[in-house]
Amino acid sequence: MSADPEPFSDVGEADVTRAIGQEWTEEFMDFSDSDVIVVGGGPSGLMAAKELAARGVKTMVVEKNNYLGGGFWLGGFLMNKVTVRSPAEGVLDELEVDYKRAQDTEGLYVANGPEACSGLIKAACDAGAKVQNMTEFTDIVIREDHRVGGIVMNWTPVHALPREITCVDPIAVEGDLVIDATGHDAVAVKKLHERGVLNAPGIDHATEHSTGMDRTDEGEYGAPGHDSPGHDSMWVGESEDAVVEHTGPAHPGLVVTGMAVATTYGLPRMGPTFGAMLLSGKRAAQAAIEELGVDAEPVEMTSRAAGAD
Repeated sequence: MSADPEPFSDVGEADVTRAIGQEWTEEFMDFSDSDVIVVGGGPSGLMAAKELAARGVKTMVVEKNNYLGGGFWLGGFLMNKVTVRSPAEGVLDELEVDYKRAQDTEGLYVANGPEACSGLIKAACDAGAKVQNMTEFTDIVIREDHRVGGIVMNWTPVHALPREITCVDPIAVEGDLVIDATGHDAVAVKKLHERGVLNAPGIDHATEHSTGMDRTDEGEYGAPGHDSPGHDSMWVGESEDAVVEHTGPAHPGLVVTGMAVATTYGLPRMGPTFGAMLLSGKRAAQAAIEELGVDAEPVEMTSRAAGAD
């Protein structure tokens, strides 16, 4: 018969509350003024945060959901396999994520979504990136000549409450650089576009043709995201190279990465393949390093030659 388990330590409810409050407050106060604020904790945002934090750049990720990873948890059509095209499998090697060569297609690799996403989240946290989740971007902080100097944010649940029963002002955090990694919505880019200080062809097209992410009314059926908010129709063969190529500074103080790049510049979408998201995040990190003038090792786009076994 096994021995009785050791009892838990003598800790009460107030002790737990104090521990949470003290640690959260200390971390949040430290990162209220960051080197880089990454808006959006999907694959491109997490990859950028991981590369920056690993080089000593003080980086905070702001994510509106309670979870990180965006679509990287799940592939297309509720099938939790994610694909990457060569040479992006090198990133999976870096993250120590298992993958297989696609059965019928050379240069295409398949990984388990939950494993790949978990590996990326852990890598970003291990590198020192800090995360503020359930926190929604509401506006940008502007400095001289419309340079971006931070973001305005609020708790995500506040946005969902009826205005009649709540009045919770947002707060602002400052950053030397902001990275828009908010996917299709490209929220930071849109705020600058609204002010007329940034020319975003994709957002112009979306405005002119009234396209955008699906806003299905309550009680109605509709697949969120079936529209193309500013970007072109799906074309895997063109989209991934174009997204990586266009990743970088879009405005003083603002770098754009991931699907936000497609929305900004009207590029094709690529569907459930994630190589461009990972490499775009790396390129965004390098762009941030150059914008900040940080003396750091350059960010390698891949750790292996294209097409290597």
